[in-house]
Amino acid sequence: MQTRTLGTPAARGLQVSALGLGCMGMSQSFGPRPPREEMITFLRAAVDRGVTFFDTAEVYGPFHNEELVGEALQPVRDDVVIATKFGFALDEDGTQTGVTSRPERIRAAVDGSLRRLRTDAIDLLYQHRVDPDVPIEEVAGTVKELIEAGKVHHFGLSEAGVETFRRAHAVQPVTALQSEYSLFWREPEEAILPALEELGIGFVPFSPLGRGFLTGHVTADTEFGEGDVRASLPRFEREALKANLALVDLIKTVAERKQATVGQVALAWLLAQRPWIVPIPGTRRLERLDENLAAADLKLSPQDLAELDAASSSVQVHGDRYPEAMQRMIDR
Repeated sequence: MQTRTLGTPAARGLQVSALGLGCMGMSQSFGPRPPREEMITFLRAAVDRGVTFFDTAEVYGPFHNEELVGEALQPVRDDVVIATKFGFALDEDGTQTGVTSRPERIRAAVDGSLRRLRTDAIDLLYQHRVDPDVPIEEVAGTVKELIEAGKVHHFGLSEAGVETFRRAHAVQPVTALQSEYSLFWREPEEAILPALEELGIGFVPFSPLGRGFLTGHVTADTEFGEGDVRASLPRFEREALKANLALVDLIKTVAERKQATVGQVALAWLLAQRPWIVPIPGTRRLERLDENLAAADLKLSPQDLAELDAASSSVQVHGDRYPEAMQRMIDR
């Protein structure tokens, strides 16, 4: 597996596999939770295949995902990079009640994550969502103290706008920003990517396959079962889905020419955008993991990339990324 660096060498850049693994779906959002032992075996198989970058969060499950990742990766802890997140308010039974990044909450979240992940330090700690009630300078200062204490190695932000990550970076260097980016959602190209390049901050696209949309396996007749978050997402409503599938049809043309899958072409396109972009596609199936990892070796020509850019630009995506309440949590 090729490697990439998030952040600049001057800020002790973080070296990771060119493709990471998003672990959320092992605990929530995509139907019934798979058996724990099955997922432990799967995570260790990912390590055997060269994946060194694993993404989790305290709110996934909640708590279950960190516990799973911690147990699975404990035997190879020195060989992998674990990213986790704080920033959601949780009540006693783990129900999400909003966002919070008060300093005392950050410290408590980190202590809990360290315990569940069975580690002495978190490699990359993201603020999961920006808290409008806590200045980002205060958040960055708190994480800086945790870095100085040895509990955290690198600071990241998720779904933060340019002004926010500039202000944070001035207090504590930001190693990576995590936000959605794919052929299905190209908003970061306008302002976020240029600012990240200027500041030397890496970019970690989540949902690089559009929550399965860019795999070629979602059709106009696909039914999303109980517990599948896509059933509530505007982009996957029946009429929107039918319209959006025009993009997949255009990507298939390139995929057939390259003797690759639609998903591999979508991931290869992302990797070709910047050398400091590290997508984290999520999966729970070994055959899908192998398919995704093969995208790192798929070379797209300038003609291929131009054709994909034109295809993406020609299709207007129907439907918002999230329902309205979740949409309001995105900082731009």
